[in-house]
Amino acid sequence: MGRPSIAAPTNEFLPPKMRDLFFRMGPGGVPVYIPSRYKVAYGGRGSSKSWSFAGLTVVLGMQHKLRILCAREFQTSIRDSIYKLICDRIDQMNLHRYYQIQAQGIYGVNGTEFIFAGIKTDPLKIKSLEAIDICLVEEAERVSDQSWKYLIPTIRTKFGSSEIWVCFNPRDEEDPTYQRFVLHDRPDMRRVEINWDDNPWFPGELKAERENDLRRIDEAEDDDERAQAQADYDHVWEGALQKNSNASVFRRRVVVESFGDPHEDVRIFFGADWGFANDPTALIRFWVIENADNTQELFISHEAFGYGVEIDETPQLFDSVPGSRAWPIHADCAQPQVISYMARQSFNITAAEKWPGSLEDGVRHLKGFVRIHIHERCKHMQQEARLYSYKVDRVTSEVLPIILDANNHGWDAVRYGLDGYIQKRGVSAQWERLGE
Repeated sequence: MGRPSIAAPTNEFLPPKMRDLFFRMGPGGVPVYIPSRYKVAYGGRGSSKSWSFAGLTVVLGMQHKLRILCAREFQTSIRDSIYKLICDRIDQMNLHRYYQIQAQGIYGVNGTEFIFAGIKTDPLKIKSLEAIDICLVEEAERVSDQSWKYLIPTIRTKFGSSEIWVCFNPRDEEDPTYQRFVLHDRPDMRRVEINWDDNPWFPGELKAERENDLRRIDEAEDDDERAQAQADYDHVWEGALQKNSNASVFRRRVVVESFGDPHEDVRIFFGADWGFANDPTALIRFWVIENADNTQELFISHEAFGYGVEIDETPQLFDSVPGSRAWPIHADCAQPQVISYMARQSFNITAAEKWPGSLEDGVRHLKGFVRIHIHERCKHMQQEARLYSYKVDRVTSEVLPIILDANNHGWDAVRYGLDGYIQKRGVSAQWERLGE
């Protein structure tokens, strides 16, 4: 597909997160397409994932002669596909003169072709396809591992520039799509998590539905009912995995509120987690208050999260958090070159120690706080507090002593910030995680 430029202003039909998935700004502010074998968008309802993918295929197909396969696991007729949405996007962007809409396909006047097929229901059709430039996989949470292994090798072009676009709402941590495209990174993949609040055009009908689901949480009659209503809300609207509410790592422990700075003699902690591939760089500012009964409370006051942050942009990100140059910062030791660079930029930063079982020891330490207060301005930490969870056995629904490696960048930063305070017990230690 090469490196097409986009004539239409991307701000008019793509929300910022989706725009950044596909484009960088070139000279004069002209969007330049970023080629990548895989482009993945996942999240909750109303996030504009499908709407954005459909609109971009229409614009690219208008500007370049492309073969675009719109695939899903099961499709018994074209009505089961994204066909209607693509037709709607052509209509919304007033691009009728570029396309001929027919009963079994959509064809551009320049030779662009939209093909619709089910991977499981029509494998021979997919196998026979040649020179596919873009394969858009809708409802990809339903695609089996066998189907991915069948589909991926068929998506190719003569010049090796084909792309696979993956759109889905996460369902289960064991789903092949989640395993392949969220839990594992690869250098030829760009990925974004996008939810309702990332959609500038979030529709009023869905706004009413979301608010109704929030009322279910407020009107719950007991803690368990409230926790499950929150888990259901998080799955539908925040892109969280379906889960038993008991799987939440910090359930019933987190309070979101507004608060001021502590007394001047209280130590301020800073912890940093470095971004890698599709993960964010995070800096968290917090402190610990000891109560008269010897219990402790954690206060998280500021956060800085940045995606795709280059090393020379990191000082600016850290400077957005008050006091980051005055207090010691403990950071993930996995990036010593970044730590060295930040130290040369006058940050008092050192590598936090890791050991076998340091994750479990750190989480145990955090669960020792009777309350974790998160300032209302820390939106990322609020989301991670809801979504950070243990693995659940998909057959028995039992909560297992395995912490999922997702929604944890801010919490990892907090653990690193507490370097020297966390007791080493190691992987052999037994520790309680439920029944609080």
